[in-house]
Amino acid sequence: MNSDKQVTFQLLLAVGTAVIGSLQFGYNTGVINAPQKIIEGFYNETYIGRYSQNISDAVLTTLWSISVAIFSVGGIIGSFSVGLFVNRLGRKNSMLIANILAFIAAAFMGFSKLAASWEMLIIGRFIIGLYSGLSTGFVPMYVGEIAPTDLRGALGTLHQLGVVVGILIAQIFGIDSIMGNATLWPFLLSFTFIPAVVQCVLLPFCPESPRYLLINQNEEGKAQDVLRKLRGTDDVNTDMQEMREESRQMMREKKVTIPELFRSPLYRQPLLIAVMLQLSQQLSGINAVFYYSTAIFEKAGVSQPVYATIGAGVVNTAFTVVSLFIVERAGRRSLHLVGLMGMAVSAVLMTVAMALLDKLKWMSYVSIVAIFAFVAFFEIGPGPIPWFIVAELFSQGPRPSAFAVAGFSNWSANFVVGMCFQYVANVCGPYVFIIFTVLLLGFFIFTYFKVPETKGRTFDEISAAFRQSSGGDKYAADDFNTMGADSQF
Repeated sequence: MNSDKQVTFQLLLAVGTAVIGSLQFGYNTGVINAPQKIIEGFYNETYIGRYSQNISDAVLTTLWSISVAIFSVGGIIGSFSVGLFVNRLGRKNSMLIANILAFIAAAFMGFSKLAASWEMLIIGRFIIGLYSGLSTGFVPMYVGEIAPTDLRGALGTLHQLGVVVGILIAQIFGIDSIMGNATLWPFLLSFTFIPAVVQCVLLPFCPESPRYLLINQNEEGKAQDVLRKLRGTDDVNTDMQEMREESRQMMREKKVTIPELFRSPLYRQPLLIAVMLQLSQQLSGINAVFYYSTAIFEKAGVSQPVYATIGAGVVNTAFTVVSLFIVERAGRRSLHLVGLMGMAVSAVLMTVAMALLDKLKWMSYVSIVAIFAFVAFFEIGPGPIPWFIVAELFSQGPRPSAFAVAGFSNWSANFVVGMCFQYVANVCGPYVFIIFTVLLLGFFIFTYFKVPETKGRTFDEISAAFRQSSGGDKYAADDFNTMGADSQF
């Protein structure tokens, strides 16, 4: 069965509908930046209305920092709750029910100006963070479980594509002449209800994960019917056999909780890989580059730096598409290594350019090129790959718990960078990127020695490769039914 037959309308509909959750995550990550001054003005007006005096700089900075960071706090809690939903409700129903949070958040943020309440805006940001944290677990898990083995990487990349498209939409909508103004900013923040409506309309037409139906619910007939629709063929014996084998193995093992995931030596290697890849994404410096980009574009003489920043968003999106088309040919490990090293070189170039900016004017153009290169290399590897490789390293039993831990790691690192970067940048100036260069090289070394190549392998093959590299007689074969793989394939 070739890949052309496998890309059916039902598969595309299911993946596309799920990825709306990724778009929501990206949109709400980027939406708060453009209207910062306008929302701060709203905070000041509200403060005057309550206390008949202007808000102090310290209080305003605190309120703004909470408004931004509370999104990550919600994300941390949401990502850690993934397993509670998917094990009881299934993948599809979990995505459907999570949209309740999107609607509540949109209401809080959309009516915050009318109610003259910054508390409503902050609560809304926290709730949409909860939703986004859940989505970063639900979407890659669902897509990984419905995708054919030889398309898992390409379809898995669509999660990151949804994220970057969401960020780009937020950047464009945040332009003053569209919605980033004093009149329309509440709708800019509450726009999140529109994708939620679209997803709620489409999800009933999407199938449940066949792996969930067979392995968790023991509904073999339903799983087979779903697979036939997804694959566009009656010949789904290979997929069914793989899932039956996984199901038999799961019957021999007890359900894997998060504490057991940490305690058991069987899960140590894939869990370390999953967490380190998530950290390599968030600690790569990508958020720092977007933070610095507007200032660098201004120094370079760009009259409208906001449009140049949108240009960086376009590069972000374009190279995610590039990754989508090459991930099944080049492999996950190779692309991650190329991305990390490319980012490290770009970071060094950026540091040199920014340090010499005042002495050599043309260095501003070098810094712009470095920014675009940094963003491009991020989307080739560290952007998309950490999200979907977790599904490949763990089988059905520990997968929800593994996604919860991986998501928690990602969101926690996101929160730390968001809270600390400004202070570190004030101390280090342009040399802040040296810190990220060191981190990137560390992640490169870890990836080279520890991360497996999972391209084109079934979950069972990944487990078998790990058994072989670990010395198969150390543990019983059944003990490895949920294991990932070491890098020495």
